[in-house]
Amino acid sequence: MQIEVRQPNEAEIAEAKTWPEWEKEVSEFPWSYDEQETCLILSGHAVVDGASGEHAEFGAGDYVIFPVGLQATWKIDETIRKKYKFGA
Repeated sequence: MQIEVRQPNEAEIAEAKTWPEWEKEVSEFPWSYDEQETCLILSGHAVVDGASGEHAEFGAGDYVIFPVGLQATWKIDETIRKKYKFGA
């Protein structure tokens, strides 16, 4: 189970414009994924560590895919804004 972090292509950026937006201040919290989540990070910075050793660090401009079944801890060190969608 891997957290994928990469640069989005033009089609992915266009699609993400239609997704809901989420913002969260500097904080740390547990999260579990019962569906795949795909995000386009608009601003901020965070580190996510999974219970099985997964690790991802991401910020503005990154395209992030969290796999279904992931149990993780989010550590937001700069207020983060993202576009997101659940499901594959």
